[in-house]
Amino acid sequence: MPYSYNENDLVTGLKNDDAEAFDRLFQLYGQKLYGFAFKYLRSESEAEEMVQEVFVRLWENRSSLKSDYSFKSYLFTIALNQIRKFFNKRTSALRFMEQLHKETLSDNHTVDSIDYGSLLRRIDEIVDTFPERKKQIFLKSRKEGKTSKEIALELAISAGTVDNQVSDALRIIRETLKGESIVILLFAALFLS
Repeated sequence: MPYSYNENDLVTGLKNDDAEAFDRLFQLYGQKLYGFAFKYLRSESEAEEMVQEVFVRLWENRSSLKSDYSFKSYLFTIALNQIRKFFNKRTSALRFMEQLHKETLSDNHTVDSIDYGSLLRRIDEIVDTFPERKKQIFLKSRKEGKTSKEIALELAISAGTVDNQVSDALRIIRETLKGESIVILLFAALFLS
């Protein structure tokens, strides 16, 4: 169905799974969101990635859109939440590097001597041994940065179940890595922050 650029019509079309309405909304707001994100992130690629993430979330949540709310406010709220998550991850990474530097200095190691890739692969190997549901929940929580509530809604389970699965996954990883101090530090910084 052809659309005018009337926002209400486009939102209604989007709620009804219309890809053309989605494309038109992207045309209307993509550049505005990019400019908004770039002001905070100061990186073209990160701003582009954030815009893509906002529109992915919009598509995933299209059936719950409310026509009595400002669509523009809704989009920019998603964008602000994504920017907040970005800065939380960046802060966690900086804390990790500080901790790692302190530990490696006390162990007479140098930061350059650590093979981070192999440490991350080791953690991925452990996660791959989880039952499929636990693995899915853990990855959504720790790699995608989703909240327990978001995961619960997506998988139609309770937030408590999500929390229990993540806690159990962390316990398994900690036990498996027991005794590998530098690995445990890496793990704590990446997954427990």
